[in-house]
Amino acid sequence: MTIAELKQRLDLYEKLMRLDKPIGTLLLLWPTLWALWIATEGQPHWMLVWIFALGTLLMRSAGCVINDYADRDFDPHVERTKDRPLAARRVSTREALTLAAVLIFCSFLLILPILRQVWWLALIAVFLAASYPFTKRFFALPQAYLGVAFGFGIPMAFAAVNGHVGPLGWTLLAANIFWALAYDTEYAMVDRDDDLKIGIRTAAITFGRFDVVAVMLCYVAMLGILTAVGRQQAYGPLYFAGLAAAAALAAYHYTLIRERRRDGCFAAFRHNNWFGAAIFAGIVAEFNLWPGLAQ
Repeated sequence: MTIAELKQRLDLYEKLMRLDKPIGTLLLLWPTLWALWIATEGQPHWMLVWIFALGTLLMRSAGCVINDYADRDFDPHVERTKDRPLAARRVSTREALTLAAVLIFCSFLLILPILRQVWWLALIAVFLAASYPFTKRFFALPQAYLGVAFGFGIPMAFAAVNGHVGPLGWTLLAANIFWALAYDTEYAMVDRDDDLKIGIRTAAITFGRFDVVAVMLCYVAMLGILTAVGRQQAYGPLYFAGLAAAAALAAYHYTLIRERRRDGCFAAFRHNNWFGAAIFAGIVAEFNLWPGLAQ
């Protein structure tokens, strides 16, 4: 294999792993960081942050490869996905499965220094990531399943810090499920017409004409859960300022999706990066700035 051919293969693998589209990694990373900061009360060890950040990138990449493998016969019929490496048959199924296995193996190597409780949760996380693409065949709300898969860094973070997850960790996971329902329904609204033709099930199809209302109610539920967490934990005003900023961003998303245009829905989906970042900023400020301000 020549250098040019090797570079071409690596470029295809990069696209298969979606390294050129970091939004998915960020949507996994934010809730994991929320959990690390809350579990450690704002003082996570830098090594733990590094392990979870890199692990998030690796597992998201593996999930993308598995998703494209599962959808390799559907993606050619969808405008947005028809040029993906597996859909275009530029990468073989053997290559894809080998790449996914290597990524998952590297992820497991990362967590070896962490408590064993995390190892068992990691196995569940792998199962969720591998099985999610197939839920679109039979489950009316696969986005809810995605919320569990995308948010499983939350219980893993709590277990890594405390040796167990606890009610707070599971509550944050519940909030993430509603968030994933919101942003991935926006994403599914982009492909609704194509998905109807090929028989894929999505929340956008299930909610039908109530899709916009459902998205906004999911944002409300998610922020409501985090508000309850803040009150129960007696957090200060900076935490709630982060939630208020996220609520303003959710209101902006409504303006993007209310007419159901593809470009608007996709823009709203991508903009959820800032939604997650706003909540994280509030959490960091609560633990790292508010104690000093309060004194």
